[in-house]
Amino acid sequence: MTDIKNNIAVTKNRIKASCIKAGRQPGEIKLLLATKTVSANDILVALKEGETIIGENKVQELKEKFDALQPVAHQTHFIGHLQTNKIKEVIKYADCIQSVDRLELAEKLQRRLEFEDRTMDIFLQVNTSYEESKFGMLPDHAVELALQFSKLDRLHIKGLMTIGLFSAEISKVRKCFQLLKHIQTELLDAGIPATELSMGMSNDLETAIEEGSTMIRVGTAIFGKRPFPDSYYWNETKEPPDLNLGSSPAAQGLA
Repeated sequence: MTDIKNNIAVTKNRIKASCIKAGRQPGEIKLLLATKTVSANDILVALKEGETIIGENKVQELKEKFDALQPVAHQTHFIGHLQTNKIKEVIKYADCIQSVDRLELAEKLQRRLEFEDRTMDIFLQVNTSYEESKFGMLPDHAVELALQFSKLDRLHIKGLMTIGLFSAEISKVRKCFQLLKHIQTELLDAGIPATELSMGMSNDLETAIEEGSTMIRVGTAIFGKRPFPDSYYWNETKEPPDLNLGSSPAAQGLA
């Protein structure tokens, strides 16, 4: 519990220092707690420290933790790859979907939301690293797809999301974030209110803030290392081993 509180403070200080360096205000940056494999108890510790946004990658975890997290007000963003057959479940538990990346998904979301007479905030996921291991629309198609999505009245486009390249070469990572910022400018010029940029994680949040991020997704820097590297969890073409959240390292604050 103490580690989580301290880690939040350290992360906030990193955000503040990065903003000062970039000539920005810390209040411009939202902190999203990336809670994949993290137990509900550990998430509650962070929420009780005043954090208000969590992000889940898997529908099953979204469902399993939902009831336990209700005592503390917060927003839940779905940040993993969304299969069309999971739409009904995801919109039941999530306040925002950050991984809308194809027209088929957007149209099926629209129809389900029409049926339930609801709307949903969304981010468009863009594969700025062009890696086959990552989902997301190709950058060259982003503006065209966004214009099509904007015609779907149940979907409210709030911003763009990217995972970025997993690399120690900051210049290569920076190019991913610069590309997302460029796409955002094009969308804003086209009248699409994509004002949020969800980019940057534990290892590269400073670079993301320098390049215009408004939402940082931080997991390991707050909850500790997961059993596998981040690059493994974000390779969405395969599933990591099932983890028992009651007794795994994740449940003990190490995820």
